[in-house]
Amino acid sequence: MTKREELKTLVQKDAVKHGHFILASGKESDIYVDLRKVTLNPRGATLIGELIAEIIKDRGVDAIGGLTMGADPIALATSMLALKSGKHINAFVVRKEKKAHGTMGWIEGPIEPGDKAVVVEDVITTGSSAIKAIERLKESGVAVDMVVAVLDRNEGGREAIEALGYPVQALLTRDDL
Repeated sequence: MTKREELKTLVQKDAVKHGHFILASGKESDIYVDLRKVTLNPRGATLIGELIAEIIKDRGVDAIGGLTMGADPIALATSMLALKSGKHINAFVVRKEKKAHGTMGWIEGPIEPGDKAVVVEDVITTGSSAIKAIERLKESGVAVDMVVAVLDRNEGGREAIEALGYPVQALLTRDDL
């Protein structure tokens, strides 16, 4: 079984629920995918980190992260697994709200203006979380290279991000579920 097939099986088994749901985007859906059940599982995190590290290994990126909280375990797992293969890629977090004290910043972690970053996302529906992260990074002088998601729900998010000029890759799509 490939790593992607193993991840697909884990997501199907642990993260997919059927019924009637209102998503974070406000959209209604007959399927809910709680990827935290997989991204916070050591085997799931390892598979995701290995697969994303493979995708970005030759892109010359300095950092990886996205909008908290869905992106946090993905970014850290990828950073750690990239390091095991000799690539130093820092993880970072983009806050949902600007910090009200200290540096009063949007972004936490070892990332600097001029760095090249990959934005990660657990689930892409409308693309709004990734787009918010991209906007905050650009405001901070960070160049965004691409977006990588664990799951693309095939509901227009990929297209919205790509319309801004950023390539998107997903480990899985709704069709896989």
